[in-house]
Amino acid sequence: MTPLAQTQSGQNWRQALPVFLLLLALTLTLFQGTGSAIVTIWLRSDTFAHGFLVPPIVIWLVWRRHQMLADIPPQPSYWGMLMFAGAAFAWLLGDLVAVNAVAQLALVAMLVLLVPALLGFAVARAVLFPLAFMFFAVPIGEFAMPQLMVWTADFTVLALRLSGIPVLREGLQFVIPSGNWSVVEACSGVRYLIASLTVGTLFAYLNYQSAMRRVLFIVVSILVPVIANWARAYMIVMLGHLSSNKIATGVDHLIYGWLFFGIVILLLFMIGAHWAEPEPSADASRDLVAEKAVQPISGHTPAPSYWRAHRSYVLALVLLVASPHLARWAIEASDRAAAPQLPAAPVLASAWSLAPSPVAVFKPAFQNPSATINNTYQSHSKQVGLYMGYYRQQDYSRKLVSSDNVLVKSKDSQWAQISVGIRNMQIDGQTRSFRTAELRGSPVPGLLSDNYLLVWQIYWVNGTWTISDMMAKGYGALYRLLGRGDDSAVIILYTIKGEAGEGQAALEAFVQANSSEISTLLQQTRARR
Repeated sequence: MTPLAQTQSGQNWRQALPVFLLLLALTLTLFQGTGSAIVTIWLRSDTFAHGFLVPPIVIWLVWRRHQMLADIPPQPSYWGMLMFAGAAFAWLLGDLVAVNAVAQLALVAMLVLLVPALLGFAVARAVLFPLAFMFFAVPIGEFAMPQLMVWTADFTVLALRLSGIPVLREGLQFVIPSGNWSVVEACSGVRYLIASLTVGTLFAYLNYQSAMRRVLFIVVSILVPVIANWARAYMIVMLGHLSSNKIATGVDHLIYGWLFFGIVILLLFMIGAHWAEPEPSADASRDLVAEKAVQPISGHTPAPSYWRAHRSYVLALVLLVASPHLARWAIEASDRAAAPQLPAAPVLASAWSLAPSPVAVFKPAFQNPSATINNTYQSHSKQVGLYMGYYRQQDYSRKLVSSDNVLVKSKDSQWAQISVGIRNMQIDGQTRSFRTAELRGSPVPGLLSDNYLLVWQIYWVNGTWTISDMMAKGYGALYRLLGRGDDSAVIILYTIKGEAGEGQAALEAFVQANSSEISTLLQQTRARR
């Protein structure tokens, strides 16, 4: 780079960097609610406590390339601004339907996209990995927990049987001669997986230069903790079984787990270090990036300074940063409604009337609905429980779809979910799907019971029916953008399983007879806004 180019680049950086830091501070200030939610999760969850380390690591990774960055003139990009606008819109959608993961991912994406938007894609390419590593600050990944729990239970039961130990399994609970065991959230291994992926990705970047080795090590850092968690679960059960439940059943259960995981990960990194590749010299990397990023400057007329050349662009970006909150304010101002009233009809269609006693002592674990009913209806010998949780003016403490909203908590002492499925029915000439589940009752904790419930579940979102969490959120965001409000409900039907398909027949009869009445009740509740 010529001395004139170096002088011009240095001048631009002296103006561009303060502008970037001011826009970064403005974004964090305007979206402090989402940022505070991220930090709160770091504080309360061991799974995501590593988030506190991500920003310092990113700053350190960027600083390692500061000499290289000094040779790249900052140049705003309209494509970067367009991508930033997409992230801002994603935040608006996520916030409208109170989806933490979407809003938090969108916020981090906005922080990352400020780099190409204000400084250009040449700068962004030079610090591509640090920018990508920022996404490890987002507390996301628990969506994999249910599947990881199933895989852990599958492996543990299979390994026990191969070890000659008889196992009786129902769902995520199983019984062996020495006692009862259950795969709960802490057994899923999701915290091991997230920790290994975060550290493994950083290790791969710092120790390898070829993309193939980096990708391969990251894949291994995903597979190893999953398989190690299966072995850990089997080891814990075997220790409990062989010691007559004297060890590995209390706090030491977790201690053994983390100790085993630590040893496995240490071995992984020791083996990975054998294939480490030397990092290219700083001068070579600097020259390579500078050749790609800097255009020759002809003549002796200096280019306009960063602020003088791009102040209109920067002001437009400031307005774009504020636009999601302006849109949110406008939507909320047009969506004022009273608390909903959800009356329980004493009689539904086809002589289904309120029963004098409940079909079962059961209440789904849906948190903080605006209104609920949980009644049992009967027709002749059939009895069906109807739970409806109605949601209006949803926020992060009250929302229809949430990881906290489930049929049964994993630690519920009365009911355990042992199977799930989907049931399709023809209703008024249209196919409607229901989520299905089977629950086993355990009046005495730890003892099996013959009390089984069949449960059907479906969402209603402003007149639209769906069983998909994602579609329910999508419809909710769409209707709020269209000014139709966010009225939504979960409808859960349940009955005793019985024999020879009695429970299934009762649910089918209830749905065929009363789907129109339920839909009308929901529409009337929505109309009274």
